Amino acid sequence: MSFKFPEYEGLNLSGINKSVLQRWQDEHLFDRSLQLREGAPSFVFYEGPPSANGMPGIHHVMARSIKDIFCRYKTMKGYRVDRKAGWDTHGLPVELGVEKALGITKEDIGKKISVDEYNAACRREVMKYTQEWEELTRQMGYWVDMKHPYITYDNRYIETLWWLLGQIYQKGLLYKGFTIQPYSPAAGTGLSSHELNQPGAYRDVKDTTCVALFSILDPKAELLGHGTPYFMAWTTTPWTLPSNTALCVGPEIDYVAVRTFNPYSGEPITVVLAEQLLHSFVSAEHEGEEALAAYQPGDKKLPYLIVARYKGQELVGTRYEQLLPWMRPDGEAFRVIAGDFVSTTDGTGIVHIAPTFGADDSKVAKAAGMAGLTVLDREGNIRPMVDMQGRLYPLEHLDEQFVRDFVNVDLYKEYAGRFVKNAYDDTLGDDDETLDVTIALLLKGQGKVFRIEKHVHSYPHCWRTDKPVLYYPLDSWFIRSTACREEMMRLNETINWKPESTGTGRFGKWLENLQDWNLSRSRYWGTPLPIWRTEDGKEERCITSVAELYAGIEEAVAAGFMAENPWKDFEPGVYTEENYQKIDLHRPYVDDIILVSPSGKPMRRESDLIDVWFDSGAMPYAQVHYPFENKELLDSGRVFPADFIAEGVDQTRGWFFTLHAIATMVSGTNSYKAVISNGLVLDKNGNKMSKRLGNAVDPFATIEQYGSDPLRWYMISNSSPWDNLKFDLEGIDEVRRKFFATLYNTYQFFALYANLDGFDTEAPQVALSERAEIDRWILSSLNSLILEVDSDLNDYEPTRAARAISDFVSEQLSNWYVRLSRRRFWAGEMTTDKLAAYQTLYSCLVTVAKLMAPIAPFYADQLYRDLVSGRADATESSVHLANFPVADRSCINSSLERSMALAQSICSMVLALRRKVSIKVRQPLQHLLIPIVNEEDKLAIEPVVPLILSEVNVKELKFVSDGDGVLVKKIRPDFKRLGPRYGKIMKAIAATVAELSQEQISTIERTGSLQLTIADTPVVIEREDVDIYSEDIPGWLVANEGTLTIALDITLTEELRLEGTARELINRIQNLRKQSGYEVSDRITIVLPEDDELTRVLAVYTSYIAKEVQADSLTQSASLKPTAELELDDKQLPIAIQRVN
Repeated sequence: MSFKFPEYEGLNLSGINKSVLQRWQDEHLFDRSLQLREGAPSFVFYEGPPSANGMPGIHHVMARSIKDIFCRYKTMKGYRVDRKAGWDTHGLPVELGVEKALGITKEDIGKKISVDEYNAACRREVMKYTQEWEELTRQMGYWVDMKHPYITYDNRYIETLWWLLGQIYQKGLLYKGFTIQPYSPAAGTGLSSHELNQPGAYRDVKDTTCVALFSILDPKAELLGHGTPYFMAWTTTPWTLPSNTALCVGPEIDYVAVRTFNPYSGEPITVVLAEQLLHSFVSAEHEGEEALAAYQPGDKKLPYLIVARYKGQELVGTRYEQLLPWMRPDGEAFRVIAGDFVSTTDGTGIVHIAPTFGADDSKVAKAAGMAGLTVLDREGNIRPMVDMQGRLYPLEHLDEQFVRDFVNVDLYKEYAGRFVKNAYDDTLGDDDETLDVTIALLLKGQGKVFRIEKHVHSYPHCWRTDKPVLYYPLDSWFIRSTACREEMMRLNETINWKPESTGTGRFGKWLENLQDWNLSRSRYWGTPLPIWRTEDGKEERCITSVAELYAGIEEAVAAGFMAENPWKDFEPGVYTEENYQKIDLHRPYVDDIILVSPSGKPMRRESDLIDVWFDSGAMPYAQVHYPFENKELLDSGRVFPADFIAEGVDQTRGWFFTLHAIATMVSGTNSYKAVISNGLVLDKNGNKMSKRLGNAVDPFATIEQYGSDPLRWYMISNSSPWDNLKFDLEGIDEVRRKFFATLYNTYQFFALYANLDGFDTEAPQVALSERAEIDRWILSSLNSLILEVDSDLNDYEPTRAARAISDFVSEQLSNWYVRLSRRRFWAGEMTTDKLAAYQTLYSCLVTVAKLMAPIAPFYADQLYRDLVSGRADATESSVHLANFPVADRSCINSSLERSMALAQSICSMVLALRRKVSIKVRQPLQHLLIPIVNEEDKLAIEPVVPLILSEVNVKELKFVSDGDGVLVKKIRPDFKRLGPRYGKIMKAIAATVAELSQEQISTIERTGSLQLTIADTPVVIEREDVDIYSEDIPGWLVANEGTLTIALDITLTEELRLEGTARELINRIQNLRKQSGYEVSDRITIVLPEDDELTRVLAVYTSYIAKEVQADSLTQSASLKPTAELELDDKQLPIAIQRVN
């Protein structure tokens, strides 16, 4: 039974977006798509949790489109794909936003604002833009369960985090250590190594560096006699020089003692440095006593005289004078020590050691028994000379007795309170003098610096504050991830990384160099570390559940350590949201809980929070409250591990790593099987988008203007997801025009004629063998497309899939099949051939709707419903409830596809030649020659010769062989391919190739290679190594494309010219019919003026013209009454055209 296919006035993808969204909402389509797959195999997907304290951007459309594509695809493939949304609610982004909003710093928390009030503000801030995120998710068509998200601040979520930490603790992988760690003064917390390796964390900065001069105590005799003897040491951080307590040499490095002059003061000095680096500081041409004697202060080139040579080991133990005696260390200091890490790639070969500000420094100093320069603050904490805000300790913040005993107040007071980096002081800018400059100039004035200069080097910055980090001694809790490094590396090899290079490179190399995970965060809003300790640190307990902590509180109440149980209304073992809302596992509440140690001592919680990346990395377990709930669900494999995840490349050492690390340590398996690491979305010029630069794109406005489908299609088809996308709004419009408008017009063509003819979609199918060759070809191509798209999406290659669909719709379905078959649709009655054409086009459109549905869900659904809604209830006919197409391999005819591909290529080449000489397609030509390299090509082209001739309007096609001598082929070598193989004899090869005979060129084309001996060297010339082409011959145009060559005869005879004019006349009359508003079926009469050229044309082609334009009569008259004018051969001709009543 037939029905009317909807027809439209125009393509409005933004409007379609809105109407389809409303339909989905009314039909609860997402829920129903899950219900439809109830009991089906699971495809497990994890949503990386965003933070809703910031607005979503255009890059989130990219990231969420990638996720949505594969979830929709797998649903259509028969899987149940549960998609649980999540919110990342802890950590620095939230806290820093709150501090900015409240006008406070971390130091104000607990003073100007209570921890309770601060955390309440964080809880509000973190969900600030939830509505905007949900709306963008809805508008872009990303199906994910936003109604039941996992939220990382939820007490049940935190309980699972504690359980996971308990598992790690029980395996001996959680420990406390005092080490030098990356620390962000701006954020007030230590950072993990994976945070320090976020994209963009290391940046090139231009800092003031100096080569300091350390005065040698008790120098050897050879060092005397030419000024003061010094050790030279270079540093890129002069602000650490006041904390110097040692100098480090390479034990096997060769050093020299050199007499020279201070370049600033001109004073004679004797310096010790690595011999390999000597000429970086003095002039190689000015060596010896005479050069020294000739030196004048201010000379640019410094003379020198080597007076001694040493191995580094011989210098070990030498003492030197403290460079800046602002404070004295409490322990052994100021002597030379040895270290294997010292190199001679730059600097002086002598390394300044400040044990409180570098991991290597601390390690080598400790091994040599050297003290670090530390202070004692007013709270009794032992700290480095720089406080946790990044300042040299203000005197008033230091212990008074310490100041009296260890600080030279007169020297230090001028610098106390100075920030070591200007970035830490909001009152300072880039042009203000830095502490590095101040110290360098101070040393210059004292004659204790050899060189001061600006130096560009890579320096780490905090991933959230964008400010430089310090390496700082901190008491922290660590996860011993290095103990599982080999297992993580082994499991990583089983993950399907897209692109593979990220898995083996950025991620794989990261695992190879893995360091222990700094878990501690000195903050307030986050998951508290669940470890309680006695004051002496000898007894500790790791809490793994709320029930365990509840029982511990009861013990503490009984022991008199707590007055009452603050959780008395909570019921352990009841996992409802209502019950868990009775407690709060955040600070300050858990800090008030005191537990009882096995020996009966009070235990208080370690004050640290845990790294927020642990929160998100634990989501496979915590999102289902494992193991307290859903244990069987996770253990059975139904929700773990993930089959697929996708996030930005910045998560490679963030979420991707923590997912992998936690699953490896806790479950001994992967957390995910396949991952897409998508690239950045940049502006069209390749710059990073930002509001500050004014190049950010509003995703809401973009969807409103264009609709989500062209936006998604553009982002996916433009470049592979893992490549950076240069986002250009014009690209969206191009996708709309080239793909969606083409598909829309194809459907409109189908609907128009199908409605006119009453096409019945349920009529018996015409057998494939009875269909026209072009039907069999497009159905073969369609089924090949199904195989290709299915394979691409299964291999997480959405760009290939999108491009294949687009090429099929534009180049094969619309531009070839519909255009070449349109006369079949115009035919009067519903013949078998016409029915076959309808059924073929209908099948193509329905299948394309299914194939494109994962990428462009809105238009795909409308198109599908428009095509099939008459066959079933409308609610049941959504494409998102349909199965993914399955290819019918019996329809695939590879030889026919090849024939048609050759026909398309040949036609494209002929049409290009016509354009080259401005000969319109309506002008027939006589001859087309195709040289045949092999019989297979001839057999493939022969079946489509009539189609080619019709398409390019040529009378004859003739195959010629190389031996016919019609075309002379030429050849030239590809130097890029041949050069690497035959570099030394390339000139001889080029000369030989240029002289190859026609037979030899033919051999290369026919067999794919040619063996030669050139310059006594065997040489194999392969087809890809050369460019073979033919040049134009008189009266003909020649074109080459790969191995295909054509020659077009462009000679116009009088007979050809008249036929061309007839065809032009038909075109002009058809246009007038349209302009006059005539229906397709209307008959007309035509009167043309008396004109010699027209008379010659009509003498031959009157009947042909009349048939084409549906004219009952076509005559000429000198007295016609024109109704219009038409242009023909650059002449304006009157015409009388009238509809027959």
